[in-house]
Amino acid sequence: MSTNLDILPLNNWIETDGFPLVICGPCSAENRDDLIKVAKDIALIPHVKIFRAGIWKPRTRPDGFEGVGNIGLQWLKEIKSQTNLLTTVEVANPSHIEQCLANDVDVLWIGARTVGNPFSMQEIAETLKGVDIPVMIKNPLNADLKLWIGAFERMNMAGIKKLVAVHRGFYAYDAKPYRNAPMWEIPIELKRIVPNLPVICDPSHIAGNRELLSLISQKALDLEMEGLMIEVHPDPDKALTDANQQITPDVFAALIECLIIRKEKGNREFESKLEELRAVIDGIDDELVRILKKRMQVVSEIGKYKKANNVTILQLRRWNDIINDRMKKADKMGLNKDFLESILMLIHDESIQIQTDIFNKEE
Repeated sequence: MSTNLDILPLNNWIETDGFPLVICGPCSAENRDDLIKVAKDIALIPHVKIFRAGIWKPRTRPDGFEGVGNIGLQWLKEIKSQTNLLTTVEVANPSHIEQCLANDVDVLWIGARTVGNPFSMQEIAETLKGVDIPVMIKNPLNADLKLWIGAFERMNMAGIKKLVAVHRGFYAYDAKPYRNAPMWEIPIELKRIVPNLPVICDPSHIAGNRELLSLISQKALDLEMEGLMIEVHPDPDKALTDANQQITPDVFAALIECLIIRKEKGNREFESKLEELRAVIDGIDDELVRILKKRMQVVSEIGKYKKANNVTILQLRRWNDIINDRMKKADKMGLNKDFLESILMLIHDESIQIQTDIFNKEE
């Protein structure tokens, strides 16, 4: 997969003081007084740049709190006038965007449910043509990297260059201990494919509970994500939405204070040793590629032999024997058995495909 997105660096449009971008605020704007109070408390916490609050809330069922609506935008205007914070709101349709622009919202964000619908994304992109405003895009509910990248491409084609990806985890039937499975490999792959795209993390939606927020936040920064979006509420237990994952301003301040901001590079001695170890890894990987090539050549020979003798491709007893034998060896060598099993499954799938192609090939 390749893409060519024209994206402005984060520090070209927001000053982060050399610290990761920090966005926080309640899941939902619930009433004026509490919203302004929590915003003023948050404004006193170092490094916070953007205040978030849900005005329109997409709920799974219609009997849930669906947000205060447009009146909340007036409250955010008051917050802007009384603090140094920028504001951001989730939008899901052209009407939301028009209301936000009319009320001087600084940054828009698009939620996971909306990102999963290309029709909605195209409507939003068309509405934003000619508008110079930052847009943050959360990952879709399902682990579909192409769908996520497609959302950025639509925004970019509309002329939006101030783009940020928000990693909020992915739906899984059993994501325990998380609300949404982190699947860190997906935002990492996004960073590889689109290296100029800033990626931040939403630990609140990954965790689903406040106890895991600190751990997830630190891991996100250790993986070179460029910021955090965390839900902060004046009285989390009484929140109308997502109460379990919200924290008070005091707890949030302590979380930010305890974060370890690591360097991307070390001193000359460190870099020299690192390059030496990486050279060893490169050599091992070269050998792995050669071994895999040799293995697949043997697989091909086996496939031809099976076809010539009218024998089925899948030999289930043989496959079970391989798994059991390799797992025992992994255990003796101190290798993670789940890791090895996942590799063996990939090799087996490719082996089946190679032999299937041989069986389907006309002589």
